[in-house]
Amino acid sequence: MYKEIVTKAIIGKAKKSFNNTYTLLTENNANNVLGCWVINHKFKGSVKNKKVVIDGSYDVNIWYSYDDDKKTAVATKNVEYTEEANINLKNDSDLDGSDIIIRVLKEPNCNNVNIKDDVIEFDIEKELGVEVVNDTKMRIAVDDSEDPWDLLDNDMDTAQESIDKEVKEDFL
Repeated sequence: MYKEIVTKAIIGKAKKSFNNTYTLLTENNANNVLGCWVINHKFKGSVKNKKVVIDGSYDVNIWYSYDDDKKTAVATKNVEYTEEANINLKNDSDLDGSDIIIRVLKEPNCNNVNIKDDVIEFDIEKELGVEVVNDTKMRIAVDDSEDPWDLLDNDMDTAQESIDKEVKEDFL
């Protein structure tokens, strides 16, 4: 015999790598890029037009030298992004009403920085994992036969009987 259970489960799962190029205009004409790091990565997933959409942002800090490499400064840019992911769903499920869980599989990282015409150009790569959670049905085999009851010894009845036998009513 089988029964159906409705439960929340992962109905779709995928990962995707992203590589984007951005530019940054600095206050001073940069001579050399000394370092680049990405911080404050925030993101959330949602469903829009039957697609999974990831909205996020992070800050990019670029340390550079200027004035013929005599001085340094740090330029900061807040990058906002929107990425789409096509997720193959199991069992012809629908995205409507689904919970979207986004996981960072590879943190945003600056992998290439160049200075072109007094503008700093940099590439950011990241890898995100997407899980789609929604209601689904499961069929499970059910054994309707009931396990027999275990017989318990009632130690209290036995103890009470032994006390009754040992008590002498004409003690006083």
